[in-house]
Amino acid sequence: MASRETPAEQIERLLRVSDAPGAIRAASALIASSPTSFLGRLGRCRALLMMGRVIEAERDLAAALAASPKDDHANLLRATLDNRYGRAEEGIARLRPMALGRGPQSVEAMTTLMDILFQTGKRDELRELVTAGGAWTKDARAAVHIARVQSFDDPLAAAESMRAVLRGSYPLQQRRLAGFEAAGLLDKAGQFRDAFDAAREAHALTGGDFDIEVFMRPIAEQAARVEKGENWIAPTAKRAREAGLAPVKGVAIMVALPRSGTTLLEQMLDRHPQISGIGEYDGLRAIAEDLEANPGWPRRPETIPTKLLCDLQALYLEGADHIRRPGASWIFDKILRTWRSLPEIAAVLPGAVCINVHRDPRDMATSIFLSYFAPGTMGWTRSLSWTRRVIEMERRLIPRALDLLEIPHQQVIYEDLVEDPAKHAHRCLRLMGLEMDERVLKPEHNPRATVTLSALQVRKPINRSSIGRWKNYEWAFDSSWDKLVADHEAMRD
Repeated sequence: MASRETPAEQIERLLRVSDAPGAIRAASALIASSPTSFLGRLGRCRALLMMGRVIEAERDLAAALAASPKDDHANLLRATLDNRYGRAEEGIARLRPMALGRGPQSVEAMTTLMDILFQTGKRDELRELVTAGGAWTKDARAAVHIARVQSFDDPLAAAESMRAVLRGSYPLQQRRLAGFEAAGLLDKAGQFRDAFDAAREAHALTGGDFDIEVFMRPIAEQAARVEKGENWIAPTAKRAREAGLAPVKGVAIMVALPRSGTTLLEQMLDRHPQISGIGEYDGLRAIAEDLEANPGWPRRPETIPTKLLCDLQALYLEGADHIRRPGASWIFDKILRTWRSLPEIAAVLPGAVCINVHRDPRDMATSIFLSYFAPGTMGWTRSLSWTRRVIEMERRLIPRALDLLEIPHQQVIYEDLVEDPAKHAHRCLRLMGLEMDERVLKPEHNPRATVTLSALQVRKPINRSSIGRWKNYEWAFDSSWDKLVADHEAMRD
């Protein structure tokens, strides 16, 4: 007779087959019988992270570390989350001894450490680790790290190494990452046709299936309601406030599409002593997913239980406070799904303020097409025509929705921000009731790490280098972009 599976073995098996909900149920059962169970807490944390539920995962991880503070796996997850929320130095310090040791997580710690060193521009330290070699070189991810160090001396040769990974038999995520890093290297070297071809190949080989019509449908429905002048969220928000949903204080949220200049603005405002940037925080995604699990949302918000709205607000604020910089009275959330989740903000986070950022649509589209995005949720980035449709919908929806849903906001144009950073930083600070602080004009001095595609660029002083980038790819844009461009110029100062 086969031996019965232990709870820990069951959790591990479910995680191996990516059954995160099943792993959560198994881990929760173990925690119910033993609340301090390290294996239960760590297992549920891993499953929650697999689902992107970082807020809940943070709590389980804290409990796991309290139970076993020296466990390598728990410390690896802690370092990964530290880096995600801008605490790169803490993450590096936690990872280095594990990476250089011989424990069961040494290879994982080393690859994570090298990723952080690359993202934070610590070239010498990265080169030293790659040159030293070790067990990590047998890992499938090693080829990308080796090519990254190669790029320091010979970018074009590194681009070819990256394209070889893209075309090889490596795991899909590694191939996709390598393909877009090749495109970035070729772009920086002025090989624009080759860069475009490398990005197109990466999209084709690693993009998977994506239905643009399914993605656009709920956004179009939202836009239609907004254009009718129908604030269908207001009654729900009013009822919730009467039942105890308090207006939030000190919450500012970015509203923008990717590659709009959001990282620059975040790094500027994070320099203010009263503002703590919290990166692309998952709190709003958790709110949206829980609301969408209710059949009435978003068409009949009055059917949503008030207690759920209160619980979702509390969960968002708890997670944000956990990663807020000590002493700051405001958090600044730059999650990129906000532009399609304004009804959720109006219903769950009344009192939050929003900053809407726009950039020349051709510059945005160029940067988006050449950049790595998750193909499942951001599959529209594979096509310039799909990207144009998304930009058109965002600009049709956002300004009216912010007004209609009575969300306090400011609009910032990236090109204007670069031309006169003091003026537009002051507008954002005024929205939050804060005085101007000259430190916001020196974002390159911000020690906070950014885990975004703009991580290295924002280490430079504010400059115009990204304005007009589309001209290197002028042949990729036709007259279908003309109206978007004209509308954008009309919004400028």
